[in-house]
Amino acid sequence: MLAMFMSAIEATIVSTAMPAIVADLGGFSLYSWVFSSYLLMNAVTILLYGKLSDLFGRKPIIIFGIVVFLAGSILCALAGSMEWLIAARFVQGLGAGAVQPVAITIIGDIYTKEERAKIQGYLASVWGVSAIMGPAIGGILVQYVSWKYVFWLNLPLGILCIFGLVYFFHEGIEKKKHQIDYLGAVLLFTSISILMVVLVEGGVNWPWSSLPVILLSLAALILFSLFVIQQKRAPEPMMPFDIWQERSILIANLTSLTTGVMLIGLSSFLPAFVQGVMEQTPIVAGFTLTAMSIGWPISSTISGRLLLKIGFRTTSVIGGVALIAGSIVFLTLSPNDGPLLAGAGSFLIGVGMGMTSTSFIVSIQSSVSWKKRGTATAANMFMRNLGSTVGAALLGGVLNSRLQAYISKNNLEDEVDVNTTNSLLNTEQRGNLNEETLAVLQDGLTNALHQVFYVLFAFALVSFILLLFLPKKE
Repeated sequence: MLAMFMSAIEATIVSTAMPAIVADLGGFSLYSWVFSSYLLMNAVTILLYGKLSDLFGRKPIIIFGIVVFLAGSILCALAGSMEWLIAARFVQGLGAGAVQPVAITIIGDIYTKEERAKIQGYLASVWGVSAIMGPAIGGILVQYVSWKYVFWLNLPLGILCIFGLVYFFHEGIEKKKHQIDYLGAVLLFTSISILMVVLVEGGVNWPWSSLPVILLSLAALILFSLFVIQQKRAPEPMMPFDIWQERSILIANLTSLTTGVMLIGLSSFLPAFVQGVMEQTPIVAGFTLTAMSIGWPISSTISGRLLLKIGFRTTSVIGGVALIAGSIVFLTLSPNDGPLLAGAGSFLIGVGMGMTSTSFIVSIQSSVSWKKRGTATAANMFMRNLGSTVGAALLGGVLNSRLQAYISKNNLEDEVDVNTTNSLLNTEQRGNLNEETLAVLQDGLTNALHQVFYVLFAFALVSFILLLFLPKKE
């Protein structure tokens, strides 16, 4: 739980400190790469660490991950430029890729199926606590000390984690010479890295139809095809495809992909609606998102108990219903609705995410042996990460295209563009807009965000349909 907390709080605490970091280091154009570099390395290494933990045991892999994460944190704290900080975040992400999946896999190893359901709820609660504590701790450190202490904070947490793992976690590993699939690891790492760069930069710095996007997409496809061929030949493959033949694992992974899109959609665009359309403060916008972080651990804990009474499938379907209910709330949101309604929708999505994610992890870990548990757990988490990366690109494209179409429809292309919408998120700049421009921008943003919420509803519907295909046997 301590290792998970260290990894989970990183996202919220750094988000809070970013304005102060940019003010100190400069380089606003590189703002998004501080997050993207960390997420890229996290996503592309998660599968590799899962497999390595199956080969060499959980303990050495998670300790290695924590050490690399701490090294990255020290480099972040010492950063004197934005480029240095981004490079240090790559190192942090390289370590973080081992922490989360291996921590969850350890729970699968040391508890029985009945106990596992309840304990996964405890692990999920870490995310709720970090979502509330992260902004508060980050704000205090930035205001009263320095943004650098946001990264120094990881050191005592990481050292405590390592101490606890060394002294209290003991596992019996079968001693034998392993044939590590180095070629498969390189092909997987390279293909996913290229895909992630395309998804992060496509539609932002490169148009989707541009030559770099087409060539890189083609390269990712070719490399991934070679990876699949290599997996069929390797004695100990990085990704044993036979685990995907288990229906419960296939459905869980596909649903994690679709819910990953919903997760990033809500996190990215709900604050824009609350601030830009409802004209609320950033604190209120943050509250509406926090509601999801509260619903998630509560429902995870309840899900752990329900699993033992009504089974994986029924518990997951209840989660699917909550996802649809939350999506419907966002479809009906209007500028006159209060933030409480937005928070209620966010809470329902959190309930759906908690119910399904806990069911998936317990179901997956019960379906495979120890030798494949790390790989299977990591694959599920990777699919959610991939869904979030795809979702950020897809939903960002929907928002920008609908907003531009609305501006063109009202013949205001000469006066405003999509970037002028930034003014709606700043109280002072909003006051400088004339009434006609303000009305068009707000109506345009409302219209564009509703289109985004329609896409979220479609993904909630797909998630629910997929859940119905889970096997009935428990």
